[in-house]
Amino acid sequence: MSKRRNHNAAFKARVALEALKGERTVSELATAYEVHPTMIHQWKKALLEGAAGIFERGGKADTSAEIAEDTVRDLHAKIGELAVANDLYEVDSVKGTRFITRPLDHGRSAGLTWAG
Repeated sequence: MSKRRNHNAAFKARVALEALKGERTVSELATAYEVHPTMIHQWKKALLEGAAGIFERGGKADTSAEIAEDTVRDLHAKIGELAVANDLYEVDSVKGTRFITRPLDHGRSAGLTWAG
């Protein structure tokens, strides 16, 4: 079984533009670029649907797709929590034991305690 390939946006745009030109068939493009014809049809459709966004006033896309401020705030909070959790534990390279080496409980120092 072959490994799944991820194509970058530039590659998809190039193939979709060639499909729109119509100089070669989708089947010929699929063979040339070693992708499935269905993928080319999807990329072509996405290009046609997103092309209007290029010409939006001020060069900015439609704001209805923007993420709500609350969601962004919640995601930033979660990122902060995960970053703190990653920093809390350090593995002792000799013993392989985990020790808490950062302050806990809102700035009160927890000292150096064994975390199992």
